Parts: sequence; structure tokens; C-alpha cells
Amino acid sequence: MKTFAAPQASRIITEPGSSPRKPAVAIALHCSGSSGRQWSALRMSLRLQVFTPDLMGCGAMPHLADYRPFRLADEVRSIVALINELEAPVHLIGHSYGGAVALRISVERPNRIASLTLYEPTAFYVLKVCGDAGDAALKEIRALAEEIDKQIAAGSYRRAACRFVDYWNGPKTFDSLSQDTQKKVIRYVPKVCPEFRVLIGERTPLLAYRKLRIPLLIMCGEHAPTSTQLIARKLATIMNPGSLRIIAGAGHMGPITHSDVVIQNTIARIDGSDPAGVSNTASWTRQAA
Repeated sequence: MKTFAAPQASRIITEPGSSPRKPAVAIALHCSGSSGRQWSALRMSLRLQVFTPDLMGCGAMPHLADYRPFRLADEVRSIVALINELEAPVHLIGHSYGGAVALRISVERPNRIASLTLYEPTAFYVLKVCGDAGDAALKEIRALAEEIDKQIAAGSYRRAACRFVDYWNGPKTFDSLSQDTQKKVIRYVPKVCPEFRVLIGERTPLLAYRKLRIPLLIMCGEHAPTSTQLIARKLATIMNPGSLRIIAGAGHMGPITHSDVVIQNTIARIDGSDPAGVSNTASWTRQAA
């Protein structure tokens, strides 16, 4: 797994009557079609070690073998393994698809998460409990997935990549990207529909999120798509009504277009949490991956 770690001298904290405890780290998960490099500015801004792994089919990571269906657990597995290996409190950060992955991880390793910062997680299954507006938004997402799936089936990978990028970023965004970036998105685009499928079909009960006792920040762009606005607001209502922050002038790609304010909010959330309350015992190794 390719990661980018900010250089930092290790500092061991020892409390009376306790074992040495490793300093907290951060793991930041990127959006669909991007890579860990999306978080370069954040990595340089945080005063702790930051891991920014590439997710499957992105950056240096290969696609899942096509002989079996993709599951969200496939994506989560390598990040959980990283958390297990680190043996330190983790500030978990995720944008869009990376935010949905972070949500799943927070349920699987709740006693290892020092804070959770999400920017418009594409947890589409949450739309099912958002009333009529949620039903309409989910219908739109399903239609987008169907359109992209047909384009991929016809071999029109460039058209599929263009449709995907422009949906989240606005018309003609894909055409404005560099050729190298376009090639990377085209390489990724076969994974769009499998991602949408698992994000719509995820079965983690919302009660599991309500039970989490993790310092939380959910950010949403002022001009976010209806789907991710509804998801962000519903998750905040369920998990912590005071956790929602609206980023003025931003859309779904706020961590890139409004990186300064997103980073400021992320740092504030991390600084306001207490990793001392996170378990560092070995008991988490017995949880199911």
C-alpha cells in the first residue's frame, strides 16, 4: 500500500501505572477516482504522522480481481489492517467515498478512533431514511450509475469518466483536466458502479452510528448535491447534532477547491479531541475484520 507519512520524531507518553502509549496518527481517505495525494496539503499542515493510502483502483492500487463481486469490506480490510499495525489512536478523515469507507471503519474499530472527520460521505444507503427527498435523490444516483454502467459496457470509458466527473464537479470539468489526470480517472471508472452498488446496499444499521462515542465533524459544501446534503444532515442528526459545518462557497469537492478552510476545521476537530480516551489494549484484534 502506498502511503505518504509526514516526518516526525516519535514521542512515547507514559502515564503512572500504564504501558507506554504511542502518539496519535491520522489516516485520510480520498474521494472516488483520486489518490492519497489529494491530502498533501493536509499532511503538511498537521503536527502528527499522516497516512494517505490509495484506495482500490486509484493511484498505485490495482482494481479488485473481476472474478467476484466487490464488497465494501474489500476496501475496508486494508485500512483496518493499517490501524491494527499502527497500534496508536487514529484521527480518521474521509471525503466522499473515502468518508463512507471511514464510517464503516469507525464501526469496526470504534475503540481505536480518536476523532472522525467527514466531508460529504457518499453513504447512499442513508438516503433510504430521508423521506421523499431521499427517495428522489437515490433515484437520481441510481440513474447516474445505470448511465455510466451502459457507457462502460459499450467500451466508452472516456464518456463514462466524463459523466462521472462532471456530475460531481459541474459541466466541462473533465475536459479541463490535464491529460494525465483524465487517464487516471478513465483507469478508475470501471469501479464507479461497484462502488455505487455497495454504497446503496450497505447494511450497517444507523443505530451503530448513534452508539459511537467518537469526537465528530461532518462538513458539507454550501452548494453540495442534494444527495450528499441529505446524507450529511441525517448523519449529524443521528450521531451528534452539533457536528455539522457548512463550508461557504464550496461544493462536493470542497477538500480540493476550499482546502484551506477544510484543513482549518479538520485541525480544530483533531485538536479538540482527547486521544487519551482511546483504547490501546490488544482487545481490538479479536474484532471481526
